[in-house]
Amino acid sequence: MSDEQIGHVSAYYSKIGVAAIELTATLSVGEKIKVKGATTDFEIEVTSMQIDHEVVETAAAGASIGLLVPERVRRNDAVFRA
Repeated sequence: MSDEQIGHVSAYYSKIGVAAIELTATLSVGEKIKVKGATTDFEIEVTSMQIDHEVVETAAAGASIGLLVPERVRRNDAVFRA
């Protein structure tokens, strides 16, 4: 795992399995990320992300993105570049 934290989880929508992530660095489709928290620990490849319900390929620092995740995440879980 890289030590570079690129954001944190601000919300989780369980009915659709989507995490809202506040980015502190640029993230692009195709990159791998790791989500880590008190009870959360998994790695995924970013296959699709949205900003304001619009699909985007790249999101800049400061953006709030929606990301489909395979399991539950919690508010303030850290997001790292993997």
